[in-house]
Formats: sequence, structure tokens, C-alpha cells
Amino acid sequence: MLLRPLQLIPVLFGISAISFVLVRAIPGDPARVLLGTRSTPEALARIHAEYGLDQPLPMQYLLFLKHLFDGELGRSIIYKTDTLTLLLERLEPTAMFILGSVLLSVLLALPLATWAARSRGGVADHVIRLLTTAGLGLPPFWLGIMLIILLSITWRLFPVSGYGDSLGEKLYHLFIPCLTAALSLSAVLTRSLRSALIREMRADYFVAALARGQSERYIFWRHVMPNAIVPIINLLAVNVSWLIGGSVVIESVFGIPGLGQLLIKAIFSRDYMVVQGVVLFFALSTVLVNLLADILTVFIDPRIKL
Repeated sequence: MLLRPLQLIPVLFGISAISFVLVRAIPGDPARVLLGTRSTPEALARIHAEYGLDQPLPMQYLLFLKHLFDGELGRSIIYKTDTLTLLLERLEPTAMFILGSVLLSVLLALPLATWAARSRGGVADHVIRLLTTAGLGLPPFWLGIMLIILLSITWRLFPVSGYGDSLGEKLYHLFIPCLTAALSLSAVLTRSLRSALIREMRADYFVAALARGQSERYIFWRHVMPNAIVPIINLLAVNVSWLIGGSVVIESVFGIPGLGQLLIKAIFSRDYMVVQGVVLFFALSTVLVNLLADILTVFIDPRIKL
């Protein structure tokens, strides 16, 4: 298990190299974007020299790695501040959005999957399967717009966009974005958990425990649920990775000042350092989430080895 984090280092290096090349393949010059109508050959050359943009690409990448080993991500060309500081300032809205979405999706998926599995073949099971199938086919951005129309414009229950100042205001503003992501994510989790629960309820140990006189409720929560939840943890980790990337779209739709919105602005302004920093941060978060899922899986079922 101790070697597992070390195996992730080459992955991060590969992602940093790919993102470095791709961001510089974007047409345009960040110095021209920064200077605008004031751009002159002398001013452009000064900006290029200041940020190392006049160096060959291999030298620029080595400079980026040097800053990375020093615990820095370079200096933003547009915002004229340290990139790491800028990312940390935008981290809270994205983190709260992702955590809120995951919490809501679990709160939706767990009871729905349990209800569907324990009444399999019944009306509730068919209704839940129908709703989750519909949820799989709805694009998150369309679902978000529909929730805005319904909950914000029609019923005026929640704000259309933005981010509050106090904790209560922040949660209030983030409810619709989190619900948008949770409805999409819970559809996948509910269907998978339902199938896993039904499979475990058909296992020999379940029938044997019933024959010994143990109650179905006890067997379900003591044995069936822990066994069924193991594969769902890895599925949740994969979807959290999707959610980290999907925050770019959700934050743009709802005007959340997080890392996703920062990435969009940095791409349009050709702010290389910020784009690389956000991409690397998203990659690191994805890797850590999957590592945490593996550790949690081993904790729940010690028979599994990393």
C-alpha cells in the first residue's frame, strides 16, 4: 500500500507534460491579450522575457518543473499574482460544490437503491428504475437550466447564480448546482447499488442466514449492504473524477467563482500558468480521490489487497 502513492508520481508528470503542450497549442499570444491595444514589439518582448515565453518549449517546461519542485506554479500573466495563491483563493467554492454534490447523491442513491432492491419487481422498483434511466439520459447543463427555471424563476426559492459571503449564504447559493450534479450522479449510483444488493440477496449466505432464523433486516444491514457497497465506492470515485472535470461546466452555468470558472477565463486569456495549475490540481485531486477509494475499500473488506 505504501508503494501505491509512489506509482502516482509518473502519472502526474505525464499529465503535466501533456497539459503543458496542449495549452501552448492554443492559438494566440498571452502578452497580446495582456497589453491589448498598447502592444508594441518592445512591450511584447519585455512580457515574453519576464515570463520566459521567449525560451524554447523544453526550457519552458524545465522552468515549470523547477517552480513545481519549489512549491510554486509560476506567476499568472493576466492576474499578475502567484498562481498557487490564486488557486487556493478559488478552491473553496469548487470543494464545497463537489462535497455537496457527492453528499446529496449518496443521500438520494442509498434509500432509493435499498427501496428498489427490497421491493424488486414491485411498483416502487419499476418507478425508481424508470426515473434513474431518465436521469442517465439528461445532460447536466440542460438539467441545471431546467432547475433554474423551476426553482429560481418560477418558484423563486433559490438564487439563479452567484456565491454568498457567510456559510449559510454559500450553501443557499450552491443548492441548485449541487442538486444538478447529484441528480445525474445518483442515477448511476442507484442503478449500480440496486443491482449489487439484489445479487447479494440471492447469494447462498443470505438464504442460509434466513434458514438459521436471523431476520431479513439484520442480514441486509449486517452483511448484504457492506458487501454491495464495496464496488460502489470505486464507481463513486470514478464519478467524482467526472464531477471534478464537470465543475467547469456547472460553475460557468451558475456563475460560481471556483476553479472551473477560473480555468475557462484562463483559457480565453491564454494565461498559461493558470491553465497548467488548474489542470494539474484537477489531476492531483482525481488521483487522490481514487487512492482514497482504494484505501476505503480495503478498510471495509480486508480480503482485498492493493
